[in-house]
Parts: sequence; C-alpha cells; structure tokens
Amino acid sequence: MTSGSSSSPLSPPSIRRRGLMLVLSSPSGAGKTTISRALLAKDANIVMSVSATTRPPRPGEVEGEDYFFIERPRFDAMVQGGELLEHARVFDNHYGTPRAPVERALADGRDILFDIDWQGTQQLRQNARADLVSIFVLPPSVGELERRLRSRGQDSVEVVQKRMAKAGDEMSHWPEYDYIIVNVDLAGSVAAVEAILAAERLKRERQVGLADFVNGLRGQG
Repeated sequence: MTSGSSSSPLSPPSIRRRGLMLVLSSPSGAGKTTISRALLAKDANIVMSVSATTRPPRPGEVEGEDYFFIERPRFDAMVQGGELLEHARVFDNHYGTPRAPVERALADGRDILFDIDWQGTQQLRQNARADLVSIFVLPPSVGELERRLRSRGQDSVEVVQKRMAKAGDEMSHWPEYDYIIVNVDLAGSVAAVEAILAAERLKRERQVGLADFVNGLRGQG
C-alpha cells in the first residue's frame, strides 16, 4: 500500500495514515442516508464518494461533485479495464466508483464514505478488502421501518409496499458486514459510527508512518 500524508485526529500529526473506505448500507428507510449526512457535517476528515454514471446531468448537478458524467462506451471501457471498484446497472443507466480518485484519497490519508447496497459492498470487498470498513444499518422493527417510509411522504403506497418487500432480502445480507447498528435514534447511531471510525483509523496497519514515529521516539530516526 502507498503511504499517506494525513493523520488521524487522535494521532500525532507526524504519523502518516492511510485512509479507509467506510460503507453504510441498509434497506430503504432504515436511516443510512440520514446518518451519512450527519457524519459528513460533523467530520471534516471524511468525504463522500463520487460515482461515475451514464445518465445525463440533472439541473443543478455539478461534474466531479455530484457525479462524473460519462458516455456508455467510456463506462464499458472502464469496466473492462478494471478502472471501477464497483459498478451496477440501475434501470437503464449504469453507475460505478472510479478506482483512481479513491486510491489517491486513501494514499493521502483521506477517508471515503460510500452509500451503497450489499452488491456494491461485495465488489468493494473483492477489490479492496484491506481498506474497507462496512456497516449495515437495521431498523428497530418492521413496523418502524414502514412508518419511516410512509412519514417521508416521498413515495406512493405502492412504492412503499415494494420497498418493504425488498427490505427482507436486503436485511438477509447483514452477516456480510463488519459492524451492525440498529438505528433506534439518529444521535445514538451517528455516535456509534463515529466510534467505529475512530477505532478503525487507529488500527496499526493504517498508521503507515508508525514505524518512523516510534524509531524517532527511540532516538533512531
């Protein structure tokens, strides 16, 4: 792995750290997107992953910030060339995570947040397991999940029913994740994610500058 130049907020600035990829997955309505937004607002050391997509930009979307907008032939070439860490087809459009900007961020000691499903997480695990930290968010109950979906007011009754039907299959993949959080309340769930992130940042293998730091303490630097 390439050494990074940034340190964890809990580590001395002189210790170089490699970044990590933090994945949050959940069935629709369980809270992963709300938790993600809260984490991004509170922690300047983590940024949201930017996906490539073949769909056209929507009004207000910015190239390189919301998505990397590319044509289908280029997307297919990226898939064939191993340039995507994960990719999927959603309806008639294709989405994927470009490998190069993520690798640069990790090498610089920056953390990347992913809001993806279990299939995308499986691909990340296959392509970059050492850098991956995965969290699955569960609702406290099926009834609460349905209540949250209905209270959003974004979907019709039919769409809510479809999301509920899909939730069971999505939740069956919980054993594939490193950590499980039952989202009883937002503050507690965000605190749990922050605790996981703090611990993972301090793992010995991610503190790539630790040997130099310790040698300096011992007078060998």
